[in-house]
Amino acid sequence: MNKPENQSAFATPEGTLSVTTGPLVGSRKVYASGCAHPDLRVPFREVLPHPSANEPSVTIYDPSGPYTDPAITIDINAGLARTRAEWVKARGDVEEIDGRDVKDEDNGNVSPEKLTPAFPVKNKVLRAKAGATVTQLEYARRGIITPEMEYVAIRENMRREQTPLRARRRGLRRLDPRLRHPRIRPLAKSPAAAPSSRPTSITPSSSR
Repeated sequence: MNKPENQSAFATPEGTLSVTTGPLVGSRKVYASGCAHPDLRVPFREVLPHPSANEPSVTIYDPSGPYTDPAITIDINAGLARTRAEWVKARGDVEEIDGRDVKDEDNGNVSPEKLTPAFPVKNKVLRAKAGATVTQLEYARRGIITPEMEYVAIRENMRREQTPLRARRRGLRRLDPRLRHPRIRPLAKSPAAAPSSRPTSITPSSSR
C-alpha cells in the first residue's frame, strides 16, 4: 500500500530535505576490495568492544548503505548511486531503453491526493540484447567471474582471515549452545538412521 507522507517530515529547519545519517556508536564502517575486481568496495561493520574487555574487534554485516558513511553526502532527491549499473553495461550484452510511464492502474487507480509524489529522477531501463542471457548462472557457466560474484563472496567471507581464531570460536559458541562446554559433543545419529550393513533381499511380488 502506498501511504503518502508530507515532505515537511523530512525537512531541516532550513527547509532542505534530509534523512538520518552519520556513523553508528561503538562501531565503524569499513570496506574490502576485490582481487579479480580491485575497484570493489564491499561494506562491513567493525564492532569495537570496550577497551576494558581486551577483546579484538568483530566484523558483521552492514546493510545500512551509504547513510552511515560520513564521507558520503546524501541527497534524497538524487537517489542512491547505482552501484551495479556500470558493471552490467560493461559486459556489453544489455541496452538502455526509456521504459513506459507509470499508469493509473499501477497505483490501483487511487485519487491523486492519495498518491506519493513521483521520484524526481527517472533512470533508463536496462534490457538484454537479442539472444543474450544476462543471468549470473549463465556467466558462471561461461567461466566469467562477475563483480557481483566476487562482491557476494567477499561479503560472505566476513573478513575471516582478519579475525583471530579465538574470536571465531567465541562466535560459534554464541550460535550453538552445545559448543559452550568442550565435553559436550553433537548428538550422534541414531542406529535407526544409520545404513545397515546386512544384505537386503528383494522378494518379488506375486502376480495376479
